[in-house]
Amino acid sequence: MTAGTSLLCESIRSQLIVIDIQQRLATAMPDKALQNVTRNTGLLLQAAGLLEVPVIRTEQYPKGLGDTLPEVAGHLPAATVTLEKTCFSCMGATGFNKAVNPEGRNQIILAGMESHVCVLQTAMQLQAQGNLVFIAADAVCSRHKQNHKNALKRMAQAGIVISNTESILFEWLRDANHVHFKTISALLR
Repeated sequence: MTAGTSLLCESIRSQLIVIDIQQRLATAMPDKALQNVTRNTGLLLQAAGLLEVPVIRTEQYPKGLGDTLPEVAGHLPAATVTLEKTCFSCMGATGFNKAVNPEGRNQIILAGMESHVCVLQTAMQLQAQGNLVFIAADAVCSRHKQNHKNALKRMAQAGIVISNTESILFEWLRDANHVHFKTISALLR
């Protein structure tokens, strides 16, 4: 990390990437973890739309794993970039490198599935490119709890920031006087 780089999310420096929250993959996730991921990803997406944080959504082989869950897709901002992929890291998806870091946004927030595969590989490669990567830990999951815990620990050891949805939202807002504070805080109730 360079001097002067903040470890707090800033909406004007952030980009949200929603990784593979798809129908058939979702059926393999523990119910409570899936509920947390869909709820918290929806919150992140709604705030991103209000705060003009660019969003990328990826779908891993949608012919086999289905479309993005409707409860997530319904919150995607209009300008969301959608990319299909077969590689596990989003970095290998056609068009991803062109879509990431618009206007120099180098704070990347990740949500999605699975923590120990696509999320981890994407996070590690984005960080290697010099981005400050944040994981919304309550908006990522794996089929097995141990794989999820291991992924979060491994990413933290690599210097990736492990955070949570509410922290990210309030860091984006920074002040109760923010024009969108009431709207976003109401989403959290």
